[in-house]
Amino acid sequence: MDKDTANWIAEQMQRELSTRQLRLLREVMELAIARSETSDDIDAVGLFLRAKEVEGCSPKTIAYYESTLNRMIEELAIPATKITTSDIRKYLAAYEAKRGSCKTTIDNIRRIIASFFAWLEDEDFIVKSPARRIRHVKQPKLVKGVFTDEELETLRDGCKNARDLAIVDLLASTGMRVGELASLNRSDIDFTERECIVTGKGNKQRVAYFDARTKLHLQAYLAERTDDCPALLVAIRGDAKRLSVGAIELRLRNLGKNSSVKRVHPHKFRRTLATSAIDKGMPIEQVQKLLGHEKIETTMHYALVSQSNVKASHRKYLE
Repeated sequence: MDKDTANWIAEQMQRELSTRQLRLLREVMELAIARSETSDDIDAVGLFLRAKEVEGCSPKTIAYYESTLNRMIEELAIPATKITTSDIRKYLAAYEAKRGSCKTTIDNIRRIIASFFAWLEDEDFIVKSPARRIRHVKQPKLVKGVFTDEELETLRDGCKNARDLAIVDLLASTGMRVGELASLNRSDIDFTERECIVTGKGNKQRVAYFDARTKLHLQAYLAERTDDCPALLVAIRGDAKRLSVGAIELRLRNLGKNSSVKRVHPHKFRRTLATSAIDKGMPIEQVQKLLGHEKIETTMHYALVSQSNVKASHRKYLE
């Protein structure tokens, strides 16, 4: 609210209010103007990011939030507390048109923007979030693929060293995230119980389980290691340094290319495990625990019913 708007409101209400009520109205509007002018100068994004750090968001997530929000504010050239619903809609439309981004990317940006303004509202920097009326971006529902048993065996056969075989088996049998795999240490592995401690999103730990074949291949890989690096997975060439997420993704991509298996990436192993578990009758609550999901809706999103099972059910019940 600016002074001109406040004066206009006072003029319109002059006949409806008593002198005392009109004076109180002016005082309230003056306070609102002063608060609005002060809020223009706050580092809204910085305060929001610090709040997210306290909540336990990872540095990677914080960096993504920061770049997304700063890009919006820079392109709009408006203080965060002055941004309107119309401004956000125009920004998202321009972003999609300029960069040719998919609907998933636009919706991710929308969610970050909505979270930011909801926080500003909660902290009383703004009266109402301008992102509240911007709805979820509808996306085409695509059936995302999973690995067949034959494809998994082909990938195993294509591994040229014990480390890569251990990577494939760990991802296939535990369904852990690639970031969780990259952060594993040797000390996290319990071969007796065939389990490991993984650190997931928000630094939350859980137990992940692996099968007997993974145990044998992992033991074979560790037996040939001569370094003292605590990391479970390390580079083979040069110094034994921990494999990064990017390095694991690259190894799997090259493995898929050399083995003629399409679209090989870490998350596909996770989706395959979830789908297989539910198809075989594992309760969805246990699958949720296995994957480390906070919300069961997320688990349902990952767990796809295989098309072959749908076909079999159709023949059983409808023919």
